[in-house]
Amino acid sequence: MNIHVCPFDHPDAVKLNDQVQLEYAARYDDEGDVTPLDASMFEPPNGLYLLAYDAQGRPVATGGWRSQERNEEGYCDGDAEIKRMFVIPEGRGNGLARRILAALEADARATGRSRMVLETGDKQPEAIALYTSSGYSPCEKFGHYRTYESSLCFAKPLR
Repeated sequence: MNIHVCPFDHPDAVKLNDQVQLEYAARYDDEGDVTPLDASMFEPPNGLYLLAYDAQGRPVATGGWRSQERNEEGYCDGDAEIKRMFVIPEGRGNGLARRILAALEADARATGRSRMVLETGDKQPEAIALYTSSGYSPCEKFGHYRTYESSLCFAKPLR
């Protein structure tokens, strides 16, 4: 697998983002409320977006982080928020999500971010297992989905 830095609005990233939205809709049995995201949120040094390709050059995974500071949505100063971690079904089980997660953490740490945070849902046991086995702990809810009962928030110190 080859992991590349790319813009959030790269056509391959858009393709996988559309695919993950379909998976969320199926898991949560609705169209859902989509977090408002803009490509500029992931531009270094205030963020990063990664896209992974398999040996045949097909996009198979994405993940990004964006800077957050204390605000009314419950973020803290120095937060780096993970967004759009996704591996297509055929690419799962190969450690790719773990590699992307480690790269995102390293980049956020290098830019001076103090805490990595993320939100996932209670119907995503694979994501929960990845994050908890990678040192993330439950934290107070934050972000766009903080009022959703199915929302689970996790954090990990980066320093």
